Amino acid sequence: MLPPLIESWGLTDPGVYLCIFLVASMLMLWRLEAMLDHGLEGTALGTILMPYCSGLGNVLFVFILTRQGGAPVEALTNSLVNNVTNLTLLLGLPAVLWGLQVTGGAAATGGKVRGKAASANVGAQIDRLSLMLTITAVLFFTGATWLLAEDGQLTRTDGLLLIGLFLFWQTFQVFDVLKHNVRQKISYRLMFYVDIALVLLSAWLLYESIDWLVAWISAQKTGFLSVGNLGWLSGWLMVLPNALLALYWGWKRRADVVYSSQVGDGHICIPLCLGILAVLTPVAVPPFFMTGLLLILGAVVAHAAFLLFCGGLPRWAGGVLLVSYAWFVWAGWFE
Repeated sequence: MLPPLIESWGLTDPGVYLCIFLVASMLMLWRLEAMLDHGLEGTALGTILMPYCSGLGNVLFVFILTRQGGAPVEALTNSLVNNVTNLTLLLGLPAVLWGLQVTGGAAATGGKVRGKAASANVGAQIDRLSLMLTITAVLFFTGATWLLAEDGQLTRTDGLLLIGLFLFWQTFQVFDVLKHNVRQKISYRLMFYVDIALVLLSAWLLYESIDWLVAWISAQKTGFLSVGNLGWLSGWLMVLPNALLALYWGWKRRADVVYSSQVGDGHICIPLCLGILAVLTPVAVPPFFMTGLLLILGAVVAHAAFLLFCGGLPRWAGGVLLVSYAWFVWAGWFE
């Protein structure tokens, strides 16, 4: 419905649909922040709602690509670019700019604090434990995908298994949030559901804009913006909302939300997007995809170690992640 309306105004430039994509993403960001005031605590926001919203484009891309008859391997590249970017560039850059310290001070070093400081440190420790659990899930999801793809393909059975793993994890997360709300006696007001409606409106705008952009890129046969680079280009496009989230919450000094949104978003691509893709159309796995999975596993282990022993991601480690991402892009394009 949206493209015919826009085209009737004489607007058929891809920049128009890119703006629609970014506006819809910003609308999601705006209303997601409002949900913090409506009873949704930071880690739940990052592990449940933000991943669905920021990762929705990747899910839509899988359906749109298969519907348009595109190469399934492009969806593999899309998901790989998304997860590697999340765990390296979009966590490394905020760490370099502002630092990503989830816990710190006396609670992290074993000292004694009292009053509000003690309460804040306890909350930070709980956030760190939640993040460790989320990171552990990424480790298992990526490891399972690597094992299933080791034979060179993802079959429909593999896809059902990956989707099942994702649904089990989300069920666990939902019950954890409900348990937290019962303990804190939290109830959601009317505006919470209004925000959900606005998020759904944003989702529709995302679908329309992605559908048009994928069709436009698929029609280009030569040059950088062409069908041959669809997986990389779409991966970078879908990661823009994640970049906005990372930079915004990093600037707000909410390391817990930065971490949980980027790590949690990875659950949408691996295993959900890959599972849906394999169910719709079994796909052969290229060698570079397996290399990318190993990079993700290494980044996950590093994040877990820094959270466990340092309480967050040091600035120098953020720089290492940026270098790792540069290598990933170079290897994907030139090797």
